[in-house]
Amino acid sequence: MNRLTRRIGDASARRPWVTIAAWLAALALVLPLAGLAAGPFVDDLVAPGSQSEEAMELLEERFPEASGGTAVAVFAAPEGDRVERHRPAIEAAVARIDDVEGAAAVTDPLSAGTVSPDGRTAYTEVAFDVPPMEVDPEEIDALNRAIAPVRDGGIAAELGGDTVFINAETPTSGAEAAGLLAALLVLVIAFGTVAAALVPIALALVTVAAGLGSITLLAHAMDVSTAAPTIGAMIGLGVGIDYALFIVARYRENHAAGQERSTALSNAMGSSGAAVVFAGGTVVVAMTALALTGLGFLTSIGLATSLVVVFAVATALTLLPALLTLLGDRVLKARRSRTRMVKRAEGTAWWRFAHRVSGRPWPYLLVASAVLLALAAPALRMETGFPDAGNDAANTTHRRAYDLLAEGFGPGFNAPLLIVADLRGSGVDAGGIPELSRRLADDPGIASVGEPRFSAAKDTAVLPALPTTAPADPATSRTLDRIRGAVPGNVAVSGLTAMTDDLTRQLSDTLPVFIAAILVVSFVLLMLVFRSVVVPLKAAVMNLLSIGGAYGVVVAVFQWGWLGWLFGVDETLLIASPMPTIFFAVLFGLSMDYEVFLLSRIREAYDATGDAKEAVARGMAVTGRVITSAALIMTVVFLSFVVNPSPLIKMMGLGLATAVVLDATIVRMVLVPASMALLGRAAWWLPRSGSWLHASCRRPPGRTTVAAQSVDAYRQHRHPAEEVPGHGDQP
Repeated sequence: MNRLTRRIGDASARRPWVTIAAWLAALALVLPLAGLAAGPFVDDLVAPGSQSEEAMELLEERFPEASGGTAVAVFAAPEGDRVERHRPAIEAAVARIDDVEGAAAVTDPLSAGTVSPDGRTAYTEVAFDVPPMEVDPEEIDALNRAIAPVRDGGIAAELGGDTVFINAETPTSGAEAAGLLAALLVLVIAFGTVAAALVPIALALVTVAAGLGSITLLAHAMDVSTAAPTIGAMIGLGVGIDYALFIVARYRENHAAGQERSTALSNAMGSSGAAVVFAGGTVVVAMTALALTGLGFLTSIGLATSLVVVFAVATALTLLPALLTLLGDRVLKARRSRTRMVKRAEGTAWWRFAHRVSGRPWPYLLVASAVLLALAAPALRMETGFPDAGNDAANTTHRRAYDLLAEGFGPGFNAPLLIVADLRGSGVDAGGIPELSRRLADDPGIASVGEPRFSAAKDTAVLPALPTTAPADPATSRTLDRIRGAVPGNVAVSGLTAMTDDLTRQLSDTLPVFIAAILVVSFVLLMLVFRSVVVPLKAAVMNLLSIGGAYGVVVAVFQWGWLGWLFGVDETLLIASPMPTIFFAVLFGLSMDYEVFLLSRIREAYDATGDAKEAVARGMAVTGRVITSAALIMTVVFLSFVVNPSPLIKMMGLGLATAVVLDATIVRMVLVPASMALLGRAAWWLPRSGSWLHASCRRPPGRTTVAAQSVDAYRQHRHPAEEVPGHGDQP
């Protein structure tokens, strides 16, 4: 891999303008195509093989009129007023709704009696002739325009319902730009030159632009979640800056050690470039593993994020060396002698602290582990549920409609269930439908059961039912279980509430398999990188600790409400059921980034010295400032997403920022030196059966690394009379 990344970097550096032109051409191709062939972003909320999916398939086959999506136009008079007084405006709105293409079965709410007991709120259902996920967003926009004039008369008019909620795009907050400015400030402080600071920002912007364009094209070929672009942009900004930062820092370090610019860049691409490939590969593996859940919307998020990460790696390997070649000395500081560089490394706080931890590893290891376990403790009480419209931002029309309907008709109005009976099967027949309706109405969790509807062939019946509790309320899930357990075998329960409940169950069932798959694949990748069996195991355990701590913080803030005001959380929320799965994939991949970059330098120093403790100290000394800068950048980028109105994105932003902070502080500063000191040489143990890795990962002959040079200089500085053995060729 070192040879490959070196060759790619060398080729790009030799022809910088060609490389830049190729990227500009790629952007010029992808972005216009994305604008022309853009597909809609929708959430495929079907759990394969679930009862809700089977019921919907039955309806689509035999009773398509009952499988179509529905929207709800809600009209509410001011406090103390009644909607009856505004009949002309409401009737005009209903007439405009009826003219919208694709909308059908619209009735006047005042004539139909769909008015709240206090007379203040009324609604009309708008039926579509296609399933909710297939409704054209343009039709929803047309409905919004149809009800807008009603507001001129002083009453509220909002559009809600499952179809509107499913097709609502995830909004952005605009704070991402502030995150980029903060990242630029960190880079200027870290590098000392504006030119060097702008390079990672430029690469991140190219990464996100190319990635989002590709995600839009992907939406033309498959269903892509509405959250995919936001999550992709979040990860793209973070890794795009970090990957460029690590290579630029290594390039500057090589140059400061006395290497000519071209040699310094080539060696940086061979070392840090290879680490970028493995780090990016870990993120891609973790994200594509989301396909193991079998859920379409998670698979799309995994593929979309993987696309962005691939672009981040590609820009770091090609566009970055081209830009560095053209910028020349503008990204470099004055050259320092090797001895001064080693003195500086020896005297850093990182070097001293690593030796301090290595000297008393057990106390540090136990205290750090206890802190992470304490932070992770709230995760044991995690309660998950699928986000509903009531969790969205209060400035969205579907959230306002949700609140008006819950206030006027009860919280269960927003959680409609569809009871579907296959009258061809054994169980209940057409004559038994009234009795089935009575049994359902007797359940304490059911508020009302509507009139049955029969297909034209009289072989399928549908009973609409409203529970007494809200969609994400755990009581609704228990009601659903009771109903499913009480109905005959030819009766199934569907509707968005049942579908999301099935999704939550499938996510819980597949999470252990998903985690195990990521752990196995990442173990193999890290074994290839570090030629060790112990280091990958240690890395996996430490990443699990930091991820657990991040889980705990998210539960404490969102579910328990601790310090919620600090993060714009006004009410306690269930943890979004997709969050633990997406979270683990993203966090495990990102945590491995820092592990790869730190341990690759420790491995270099160990190969050069054979001294395990000194290797850890030197690895931390040379990467301390860079990894800290990278972690700070990643943290501010992720925190900028905490102000996003979407609860899922808000949770992701806080959780990712927390994990990065824990990984860059407790894990890197304490757990890594303590565990490596305890393991000693055993950390790099590889059984004889894996000896082929030594040959496959050998560095090219004749290349002298900065690690070996700096160790030589360090020994000469400390013991000038001693002869320093050569370390030019490392295994």
